[in-house]
Amino acid sequence: MSLVLPAPDLTRALTRISHEILERNAGSANITLLGIPTRGAHLARRIAEIITKIESAPVQVGTLDITLHRDDLRLRPPRALMPTVIPALGVEGRDVILIDDVLYSGRTIRAALDALGEIGRPKTVQLAILVDRGHRELPIRADYVGKNIPTSLEQSVIVHLTELDGVDEVLVEGSAE
Repeated sequence: MSLVLPAPDLTRALTRISHEILERNAGSANITLLGIPTRGAHLARRIAEIITKIESAPVQVGTLDITLHRDDLRLRPPRALMPTVIPALGVEGRDVILIDDVLYSGRTIRAALDALGEIGRPKTVQLAILVDRGHRELPIRADYVGKNIPTSLEQSVIVHLTELDGVDEVLVEGSAE
């Protein structure tokens, strides 16, 4: 395994993403951050904390479970549903930023868009990703990317976060061939 994003770089990437979100949306007044469990939910809370410090005002943050919207549901072992938590101001007419840890095929984000459509109709939907590893199967592109890490199909990107794993880091596992 090789370390591609140590803790200080991960923090810098989240800070940069937070600033880019604020710039594109002219502040935090109309944004709602929705993290995709598990790691995306933790990243969303961290980005919300950074934005709150910058803007001196709280930002709407929640989670969006996509389990029942996945197209590979019957191919995977059953798993417990994660909670969907929509902030008080909801998503209707708001600029929603979906947040996840790794963008790979695009299928998770497609499922998130389906789940979001059942909740309401946002003004815009944007995507923030900690790591974009390529290999898209669907026409989905992130608006905010912490780090592009080109990988082979044989490699895996592993994101560790302090909240779950006791350390912040991103690793690439496997052969680059």
